[in-house]
Amino acid sequence: MKRRWKIALGVLGALVVVGGGGFAYMLTRPPPPAKIADAGPTGQRIAGGGIFANYYPASGTGPHPAILLLGGSEGGLASDVRAQALLLQAEGFGVLQLAYHNAPGKPAKLKNIPIEDFTRGLDWLKKQPGIDPARIGIVGYSKGAEAGLLVATRYPGIRAVALGMPSSVVWDGMSGENYMLGSFSSSWSAKGEPVPHLAYKGRPDDRGLMAVFEGGLKELDENPAAIIPVERYKGRLLLVCGESEKLWPSCPMTDQIVARAARQGGAAPIVLRYKDAGHAVMGASFADAAAAKKWSKLGGTAEGNAAARADSWPKIVAFLKAGIAANRQDPKLPYHPLSETTAH
Repeated sequence: MKRRWKIALGVLGALVVVGGGGFAYMLTRPPPPAKIADAGPTGQRIAGGGIFANYYPASGTGPHPAILLLGGSEGGLASDVRAQALLLQAEGFGVLQLAYHNAPGKPAKLKNIPIEDFTRGLDWLKKQPGIDPARIGIVGYSKGAEAGLLVATRYPGIRAVALGMPSSVVWDGMSGENYMLGSFSSSWSAKGEPVPHLAYKGRPDDRGLMAVFEGGLKELDENPAAIIPVERYKGRLLLVCGESEKLWPSCPMTDQIVARAARQGGAAPIVLRYKDAGHAVMGASFADAAAAKKWSKLGGTAEGNAAARADSWPKIVAFLKAGIAANRQDPKLPYHPLSETTAH
């Protein structure tokens, strides 16, 4: 009998070791390599000095306004973001599409990403021939929106920021250990130290990860240091969100940004809200019906997301032109006023 118990305990121990090892591997393994979009004929690859990016210089006589363009948790240099870069380039902006994780020379996982990566990109952009260093803006979506707002509160001189599916707070790093075992790292770091961050709480449900973000926001009063201090940003701000979002609560977080700006004396953001759009509310027109259908898995319908992009993108461009590119009397770059809040 004792021999049988020893054998049983030995087998159980082996299973624990193997299972634990498999679980540990699942949590710590790097994500699959992100896609790296080619810069194309009007752009150039930048790889060096701590920067991995596609750069799209504006054509014609400068000096030109410039945009730091940030994608989301997909990492790399996504083709969807490149489409935005090309549209902005055609409107007269110099555009740096910056990779900040899961790209050559960058961390595989989106955790403790140095804020210095973004400031380095801004510094590089301001030094390029034909760029006016006094006319710089930021455009970003999802995690790029979270980073974009955080950077704008820390980097002086940013004149206009347009953010899609934004976050009002700094979140935990995006990794298995954070989602399943607790708060291990921030999404961002500054001078080698994690930026204060909000932990994910709860477990995914039939909606996906939405529940863990909602659970985290319920504890925001206990973690005020995680709030991005929007009032420290002195430029113009535009926020775009979809009310049918399924990935994270971007419209409620948009409301938090607006409320904090009002409460702390910051400038009132312009808000574009779309009822039948989700985590694809902002960007260039979809390449095809298949892309629209794929994005609709993150909320809204293919038609609703397409309509939101068609409506919001020209307003984003007008906002950027008014904020950093154009004098309001310049007939070549007209000013298009937007209402403080637009709902669809």
